[in-house]
Amino acid sequence: MSIFFSVGLFIFAGLCEIGGGYLVWQWLRLGKGFLWGLLGASVLVLYGVIPTLQPEPNFGRVYAAYGGVFVVMSLLWGRYFDRWTPDRYDVLGVGLVLAGVAVMMWWPRG
Repeated sequence: MSIFFSVGLFIFAGLCEIGGGYLVWQWLRLGKGFLWGLLGASVLVLYGVIPTLQPEPNFGRVYAAYGGVFVVMSLLWGRYFDRWTPDRYDVLGVGLVLAGVAVMMWWPRG
């Protein structure tokens, strides 16, 4: 059960980081209103809190593993919101990154 909880937190954090950054991007780069930027900043603060809920006590390990999840979610965000298609090397890279995340977070340690 803790793996599912942990994965859920990674996904939630990723949505907050990418979504918050996207809102700030919309504000600064595309001229959306200040409220877009304020909402984006608020979501980014939430992103900063979510990883502290991970059951893993090691900050470095959590953030390193999250970096891998961020790579995957960034490609998915690009696919569905920016309408571009990752190529086979992107997909291979995502598989390698996810394998690394699994080893860092959940490989049995002695």
